[in-house]
Amino acid sequence: MDEEVLLADLVMALPPAVRLQRVVQTLRSYFKCDAVALLHEQDEHLIPVAAEGLEQEVFGRRFKVALHPRFSAILAQREAMRFRPGTELPDPYDGLLANQLGLPLPVHDCMGVSLYVEGQRWGILTLDALQQDAFDETMRLELARHIILVEAAIRMTRLEEEVRSLRIQPTAHEQGGVYTQLPDIIGRSPVLQALLQELQVVATSDVPVTLLGETGVGKELFARYLHVRSQRTGPLIQVNCAALPESLAESELFGHVRGAFSGATSDRAGRFEAAEGGTLFLDEVGELPMPIQAKLLRALQNGEIQRLGEDQPRKVQVRIVAATNRNLQMSVREGAFRADLYHRLSVYPVPIPPLRERGQDILMLAGHFLELNRARMGLRSVRLSAEAEYVLMQYAWPGNVRELEHVISRAIIKAVSQGGRRTDMMTLSAQILDLDLGMPTPKVHMSESFTVATTLLEATHAFQRHYIQQALNRCEGNWSATARVLNLDPSNLHKLARRLGLR
Repeated sequence: MDEEVLLADLVMALPPAVRLQRVVQTLRSYFKCDAVALLHEQDEHLIPVAAEGLEQEVFGRRFKVALHPRFSAILAQREAMRFRPGTELPDPYDGLLANQLGLPLPVHDCMGVSLYVEGQRWGILTLDALQQDAFDETMRLELARHIILVEAAIRMTRLEEEVRSLRIQPTAHEQGGVYTQLPDIIGRSPVLQALLQELQVVATSDVPVTLLGETGVGKELFARYLHVRSQRTGPLIQVNCAALPESLAESELFGHVRGAFSGATSDRAGRFEAAEGGTLFLDEVGELPMPIQAKLLRALQNGEIQRLGEDQPRKVQVRIVAATNRNLQMSVREGAFRADLYHRLSVYPVPIPPLRERGQDILMLAGHFLELNRARMGLRSVRLSAEAEYVLMQYAWPGNVRELEHVISRAIIKAVSQGGRRTDMMTLSAQILDLDLGMPTPKVHMSESFTVATTLLEATHAFQRHYIQQALNRCEGNWSATARVLNLDPSNLHKLARRLGLR
């Protein structure tokens, strides 16, 4: 029956993410295991693209192959492998399998197989179970038999993506530009996907773009995305305008000739010339001194720059992408920013959504930083408790992604310094994150007694909140599917979620 389902999915018009998710769901049901995952190999890392039975934050992790012996072993051969209980090689998913107890449970049985598409290694498929001896030799052979259908699904997905890419013009990364691949922007929220789709369209034009957003939202990553998606084959050159001393700003941007000022012992090209044929990213553009703003306006209007101390202008072919966390309109009214330059730069303004508006992306990004720090500090496993996930989702994140990175890094260091052993499966509590929500942190550890709660009602609400959040994670944020899983009327679920602070 599972083969019929997989074959039916191959001929259906499905979004790529949906097709691959249905593959792992079907395999998990057939093999009756706790988790199945598809991981794509990219730049010596394995990136989860579809998974069932793993915590939501796993989608943000980038598993460096060299640091995970099981993954290395799976990639090294074509046959399906089984890692028997007691295998000394650590399992990358220890503590990361979703379970009703909310505990950091170890994986007891595992199978995996490398995947190839058109003769090239694409990644791996893994199956994991919390129960010992859940798999046997017969199931390993069954897994090998299913691989052809899994690879066919991946091949179909790739073909559909190639067809879609033909509808837009060639991009810099396809033409051998300086950045050869898109930046790794982590997240699946609708607001982020809408932003990336908008940037993909505007990237093919040459209009100046201004990225607007709070500090820490990652404007540099989106500038790089614009550049790579553009038709420009030149480099992406970044300038932090806030770090430019006023006395050197003109020379840095436009260059100078020998003798232009004391210490100018030779001719020097500026950042505009360095970005010829490519993109110049002006970060914190609102910090530019007024005299430099006038020269930048000339470069935008006429495509010309003039080196300091030189009489003749030079033509440049540069696309400008600016970024600021300032309100430039207010700066114009206050006389701190030129109105004509503002209008030139703001031909196409793009607001970058703050982290607090990106929903489950918060947990994915947290997973990304957890894995980075786990590898950096040589830890066996590190995960978030249910309360910690709740706190991360409720916090306002004034510092956005940068603040989240620092919070996760600081929490792991604290956990180790307070006696956490590197060989243990480490769980980060809400308390160690040290985030102030302005309200008591709910206690929702299923493994703990609820005597810590003040009343029975509080304990009941904590339990409901945890249970609904776990179901929502498994359903990829789909409330209708969550209602079906919980056997609740959708309208009643929405009311309950609002009452519990989940919506």
